[in-house]
This record gives sequence, C-alpha cells and structure tokens, in this order.
Amino acid sequence: MEFKRIDHTALHVSDLEKSKAFYESHFGFETYFEHDTPTGIDIAYLKLGDTVLELTGRPDPAVSGFHFCLETDDFDGAVSALKDAGVPIHSEPHNTAAREPREETWRRVVFKGPDGEQVEIRG
Repeated sequence: MEFKRIDHTALHVSDLEKSKAFYESHFGFETYFEHDTPTGIDIAYLKLGDTVLELTGRPDPAVSGFHFCLETDDFDGAVSALKDAGVPIHSEPHNTAAREPREETWRRVVFKGPDGEQVEIRG
C-alpha cells in the first residue's frame, strides 16, 4: 500500500456561493467541478495550480469541520491495511463522482483520526 499525495483539503462552509466567490476573487482559485451528494450536500472543487480545495456546503453553521484526502494507487489494499490496523471507519467504501477523466472508476472511504478528524482515501 502506498499513498501518493494529498488529493484535496476540505472546508465545511455555511454559504457555498459566497465561499466560492471569496476564494476565487481573493486567492485566484477556479471552480472546476460541482455536484450534489446522495445525501443532498452541495460540493464545489476549486483549483489553484495543482492544489484542490473542496468546499462542502453546510447550511447549519453549527456543523463545522475539516478533512483531508489522500490518493492511493491501491484502494483495496489501503482500506484493508487500515481496517486491519484497527483504524475506525467513518464512511464505508463507495463510488464517488469523477472530477477528471482519470477518476472514472475511483471509490472513496473515510476513516477517523485519533481526535475524530476525518481522513478520506480516494483511488
């Protein structure tokens, strides 16, 4: 199992459109992909060079959070190794929307870190 890089960092925001405009106008990010999750959460992906920022629309300001995502070239191996090591799962493996053609068959899973932070794995 090998992790390749941080794929993206995510911020939960109360107003998705306002946050997109903020990061685009002040920092030069560009929105390149948007979608709604099966649970109805709106998500926007912004790029600045090779850096990806995921903005997750959360209308309830009491719901805040952060996660980062690691890309792997051995998704099943990574999931098995982390499960075998006793790392708790927050969200079981499932298909995910492709932001770019190379991601057409990717899946995602989310594990819990020691302080409850979320560590997403994609590949």
